[in-house]
Amino acid sequence: MRLAYNLVLTGVVFAWVIATWPHFQPALKWSSLLPMSMLALIANLLYCAAYLVDLPLQRASRRLLGRGRWILWIAGTLFAMVLSSYWIVDEIYPDIH
Repeated sequence: MRLAYNLVLTGVVFAWVIATWPHFQPALKWSSLLPMSMLALIANLLYCAAYLVDLPLQRASRRLLGRGRWILWIAGTLFAMVLSSYWIVDEIYPDIH
């Protein structure tokens, strides 16, 4: 599910860039590749935080296992979408001139 998670977050970023292209165009340069790569690494580290909830959930009854894991994945992905949108609007937008 990590691939789907990464595709969803990539879609969020592309949607912001396409929707606000004139504003983001100056920010897309080679020097911004390292900070963007670090943000992608942080997003994947946060994906691993779900295992703190998932491992005890795996020990739960089989009936709850499938549904609970999907709910956890959807909630975590929605949280990551909100967090990445916030980061773009609040942290990246003001720095671009």
